[in-house]
Amino acid sequence: MRISELLRSTPEFLRSSVLPALVAFAIFGAVGQALAFDDKVFDDKTGVKPQSSPWAVFQFGFSAYKNGHKEQAAEAYKYAAENGQIGATWKLARMYAEGDGVARDDYEAFKFFSEIVDQDVEPGSPEESYVSDALVALGDYLRKGIPGSPVTENEVAAQEYYMRAAANYRNPNAQFEMGQMFLKGEGGVKASVKQAGRWFQLAAEKGHAGAQATLGHLLFQSGKIVRGLAMMTAALERASPTDQPWIRGMQEEAFAAAGEADRRTAISLADDILTKGTANADQ
Repeated sequence: MRISELLRSTPEFLRSSVLPALVAFAIFGAVGQALAFDDKVFDDKTGVKPQSSPWAVFQFGFSAYKNGHKEQAAEAYKYAAENGQIGATWKLARMYAEGDGVARDDYEAFKFFSEIVDQDVEPGSPEESYVSDALVALGDYLRKGIPGSPVTENEVAAQEYYMRAAANYRNPNAQFEMGQMFLKGEGGVKASVKQAGRWFQLAAEKGHAGAQATLGHLLFQSGKIVRGLAMMTAALERASPTDQPWIRGMQEEAFAAAGEADRRTAISLADDILTKGTANADQ
């Protein structure tokens, strides 16, 4: 299957968030097959062999990474990135951002992410997921700055990166961040609950638990007790371990304030949301 066909067959919410890793896995498939040509592109003593195909080196890097040989993977990704493989640049950026197989270096990650967003990648192209993710990463870095580097806090620039990812690539993480900025009046935008709700809704429809919880909280505060509590309850079930604490605090506070009848109805509605995937504030 061609990369473009694979991407077209992938659900929207995956394309805009976790697709880079899934695409790599689907492309390379069985690790053993990729390792079959490692002696053609990589030498344990000298590294990547001269004139190796960037695509083959990228594949080798992925296989090496999956087998725990992350130093080899990083070297392979660097070669592939230097020779035009945007996916390799993204993998390097993530490795440096997370300290995964290399010493963590946020500024180095920032530079790799910047290289990605500077590429001329149109929405809908096979490589859009890399650009979308990189835009959000740059927004995150600029929102707080990187200590000890030239990257200083710049909320306006962060908002611009989030907006590009949210509007052009429909990235749910970026849509959530735009909602937060409109809710708080950050990043040079005027505070607007209506605009915030719009962005939260878009992200919630793609399964973003944080957006769903925050939208539910806004509904609860506006008097839509059952719908709001149901959305927060469903979001808590879907949330990652990182997001569960703040969503749980929000949900438990609302649950305590609601009446018994509203609680029961909200729990039933939350089950429907989890089963059917419904997260529309208008329903």
